Amino acid sequence: MEYKIVRLRECPERKDEAAAWFHEKWGYPLEAYRESMEECLAGGSPVPQWYMAATEGRIIGGLGVIENDFHDRKDLTPNVCAVYVEEDCRCRGIAGALLDHVCSDMGQLGISTLYLLTDHTSFYERYGWEFFCMALGDGEDKPSRMYRRPCGPLPASF
Repeated sequence: MEYKIVRLRECPERKDEAAAWFHEKWGYPLEAYRESMEECLAGGSPVPQWYMAATEGRIIGGLGVIENDFHDRKDLTPNVCAVYVEEDCRCRGIAGALLDHVCSDMGQLGISTLYLLTDHTSFYERYGWEFFCMALGDGEDKPSRMYRRPCGPLPASF
């Protein structure tokens, strides 16, 4: 499958489409995505950032980088958030490509480490992420797994 990873800041005309896509996948308020994406496009800071995998005009995957992905470890920042790949496009390496891309890009923007909160086990390890600690999501009563990954490309031996 042919697709391209695009940074929102390189295609600002897709802001509304991207905000609607992330809102549809995660149910978080549409206006919150729009505001974060407007902040991304305004520049001045490496966070927030938004990335999409797209093919023939269709968004097939995406993720964002925000200060805190709604958890109690405010010291672990910035966070990769909203990782999603369309069901009909899964198992094709798109999530891994997005994760590698964001780590490389954020490294170029001066970010040394990214964090990610998830309930998944063994998925993110495939892409160079390491379990770091447990963290409690806002409004949750059970902790989730916090991963971290240094920014920059994966080592050649990976």
